[in-house]
Amino acid sequence: MIERYSREEIKNIWSLKSKFQYYLNVELAVSEAYAELGRFPSEEVKKMRGLAKFDLARIDEIEREVRHDVIAFLTNVNESLGEYAKYMHVGMTSSDVIDTAFALQIQDSGKIILKDLDEVISSLRSLALQHKNTLCIGRSHGIHAEIMTFGVKICSWIDILERQRENFISALEQIRVGQVSGPVGTYSNISPDVERVACKNLGLKPARISTQIISRDYHAHFMQSLALIATVIEQFATEIRHLQRTEVLEVEEGFGKNQKGSSAMPHKKNPVLSENLCGLARVVRANSIVALENVPLWHERDISHSSAERIIFPDSFTLVDFMLSRFNSVVQNLVVHEGNMLENTEKFGGIVFSQKVLLSLVEKGLTREEAYRIVQRNALDAFENKGDFKRNLLNDTEVTSRLTPDEIEKIFDKQDFTKNISTIYERFL
Repeated sequence: MIERYSREEIKNIWSLKSKFQYYLNVELAVSEAYAELGRFPSEEVKKMRGLAKFDLARIDEIEREVRHDVIAFLTNVNESLGEYAKYMHVGMTSSDVIDTAFALQIQDSGKIILKDLDEVISSLRSLALQHKNTLCIGRSHGIHAEIMTFGVKICSWIDILERQRENFISALEQIRVGQVSGPVGTYSNISPDVERVACKNLGLKPARISTQIISRDYHAHFMQSLALIATVIEQFATEIRHLQRTEVLEVEEGFGKNQKGSSAMPHKKNPVLSENLCGLARVVRANSIVALENVPLWHERDISHSSAERIIFPDSFTLVDFMLSRFNSVVQNLVVHEGNMLENTEKFGGIVFSQKVLLSLVEKGLTREEAYRIVQRNALDAFENKGDFKRNLLNDTEVTSRLTPDEIEKIFDKQDFTKNISTIYERFL
């Protein structure tokens, strides 16, 4: 089963060529801000955008000598600008370029993640509508609790994922900041007006303050939002894995016609996609810890964060994009065994109706403690001896002295568990 996902788009955003193109966009935006403010000649600055270019091989050649990637980049670009090179990188420091370009990469990658989230939420809504009234057992501690519907379970997933979508949008907006403030962020050789205009034209907000770099708590917070998305996907995938167990078999991942589950056991159909998602979530969470480690830098800046960010950001974006797309495919191809779900609600003669029996006996005048003792005795007997809870009740004089057979039968009406399902659905669909 092949999923559609945006790995190539993410890969392109974080490629070396793309990184330097973002650098160039920032440099040109600053030069144009100077021109807009009347400090550089507009006509000459306009010509720069058509002339400015770079070559990866040439940058690499220069960097081997100067040991500084931004200087190598600027040297190469200036070779293409000739006399207009004097309008490049005026009053700036390397981090003005790096961190502002980094913000642009994050914004562009974030748009892809938002699209992925919308697609998954749409698929979950379709699944929830399809199974609004599909009865299944709810579980607490992994043990049968009471009857619900499979659609309500999916509504819970929608709620969680929509909340993470809002969280991600907030984090993406918070990190939509750039800086053009010079060494240690004091605007010693550049005007704050240049920063304001350049950031506006790039679709960013100027950082309230920058200390030669944008503070890394921005980036740590953003990485937590990615980690949360990955973690809730793992939550859903774990549920699917449990429900696909042979002794449960309420749902299954789609299984291709020529797919094989085991090299040794031909009968196997394993939840491998969900297992894969659980594993990848661990990587994204681990990357979020690295982002936290990047926050405490020396004084106004060092570059210990830089090498780590070159790995954790493209990798995390790629992984979350992949996870959302893979999970979307799992949802769209999910096999729901409605018959097995219904059968599981009837285990041991319907012991999951125990609370309804308890409440009915209390209404008939028993204390809660007396009713609990009677109901528990009959339920555990059915559970431990593979018996029938309802039959036990019908044979128990402490029960039948207070409840008629018709009243007992009415208690075991499954639809009574679903009388408020529509109220839940109104909140989502």
